[in-house]
Amino acid sequence: MLSVLLVRWLSDPIPEFTYLVLVWVGTAMAATLLGLLSSGCQKVVCRWTVLKSMWRFIQALFIKETALTLLIVLGAVHMPSAPLSVLAILSDVLFTASFLFYIRFVARRYSRSESPEMKALASRRNALVAGTDKESVDLALELSKDYNVMGFLSDDERMCGRVISDFIVYYANGAHDFEMLEWRLGGIDCVFFPNTAAGIHGNGEGAFSGAASMEPSAVPDGISSAGQLFKRAFDVTASAILMVVFSPLAAFCAFAIWREDGGPFIYRQERVGKGGRTFNILKFRSMRTDAEAFGAQLCSGERDPRLTRVGAFLRAYHLDELPQLWNVFKGDMSFIGYRPERPVFIRQIMEMNPRYRYLYQIRPGVTSYATLYNGYTDTLEKMLTRLDLDLYYLRNHSVLFDARVLFLTFMSIVTGKRF
Repeated sequence: MLSVLLVRWLSDPIPEFTYLVLVWVGTAMAATLLGLLSSGCQKVVCRWTVLKSMWRFIQALFIKETALTLLIVLGAVHMPSAPLSVLAILSDVLFTASFLFYIRFVARRYSRSESPEMKALASRRNALVAGTDKESVDLALELSKDYNVMGFLSDDERMCGRVISDFIVYYANGAHDFEMLEWRLGGIDCVFFPNTAAGIHGNGEGAFSGAASMEPSAVPDGISSAGQLFKRAFDVTASAILMVVFSPLAAFCAFAIWREDGGPFIYRQERVGKGGRTFNILKFRSMRTDAEAFGAQLCSGERDPRLTRVGAFLRAYHLDELPQLWNVFKGDMSFIGYRPERPVFIRQIMEMNPRYRYLYQIRPGVTSYATLYNGYTDTLEKMLTRLDLDLYYLRNHSVLFDARVLFLTFMSIVTGKRF
């Protein structure tokens, strides 16, 4: 489109210019599709530009430009002059290459992983600073070098929600308030008091000494009611649309699984979701039917011997997750949350870090913030790291945060990042 408009800008009025544009753009689209399929460009998902991907791109571009050249030579479109015809072809090459390399650059820039920094931040001890005066602010700034300072703690309800030096003020006046705050923030390790303050006054001695219950709680998470309504509406609408759009692909995946070994194509597994309630997560079966004959085991990655050939492909491109659209539609899951785990592994996690219970406040997700930086979890150590990142998500999640995670997940898949 840009190349043909450039020709029009440099020339006198062109008779039947609309027809020229339609034929030119239509041929370019058809030739581009032919070039991609014949060169195998659509199979290149590596994050970095390498010689092999460059060669395939050159092949696809050559096929496209050859088709446009034939269009001019055969007289299907009439350019004002031969020099402008050459300019149209050369500018098309330049614009196409520049546009695709710009997309490549943007994809790399916005999908860049800050994994080490985020893991370090998520694993820090969570702290609050008592008071809101200058000494408290100075102490919070000093502690932020080594602790995850979540905000200030005040017993003045009028200060609740205010922001001082980028730290939020939280209200707590008694053990119950503090316990609710613990659930909202995903656990509090310590409260620091400046030298000038004797502390926060509660409803009696030891007001903040109680720990949150080990059982699931009905405490609402930090996102607003409007945000929860919007998120649920998005989940229902998007999952319904995607189930229709991907139904042919899902049918093909199901047939491929059944054709390989004759076994069932849907795999149901018990997971724990919001409120500690169990539900059956749905996946396309990617392993042999006897994969867990000796008990529950974690997948050891792409080289797991239990994976079938079709299953390995489905996992590599996350197609095995397609049936979870039904879980999202039903309300068992959300698009963005934390990855739900099996009860047997949750018990192992809770023995090491009982804060997993805080995640019961929100719906688990098809993808998560932790998945971007921690990938699939095939060891208990990775599960504990993922928990730190999930708790970071719990403390900070909002509609905008979810949109960012969804965008980064999409960019990771497009640029070939495996997780």
